[in-house]
Amino acid sequence: MDSGFVVYLGRHTLETALILSAPILITCLVVGLVVTLLQAVTSIRDMTLTIVPKLLAVGAVMLICGNWMLQIMLSFANEIFGHIQHIGR
Repeated sequence: MDSGFVVYLGRHTLETALILSAPILITCLVVGLVVTLLQAVTSIRDMTLTIVPKLLAVGAVMLICGNWMLQIMLSFANEIFGHIQHIGR
């Protein structure tokens, strides 16, 4: 195992984490921006108004994208275990 492989593995791990977290983070960003604009327009200052819509939106995104995210995690885990098996030989 050389340093190039370790760099590849680290980069692939970070890319996979970014791809998996992107839908949830983008959803939180958009919902938070919309709720903040709604609060600024209506002058409502309630903390639960910011948290509940984000939780509902993240839950919906997890239901919609969960299968895709699980497939990416499984392919990544299979690749990692394949590398471990190759190194062990």
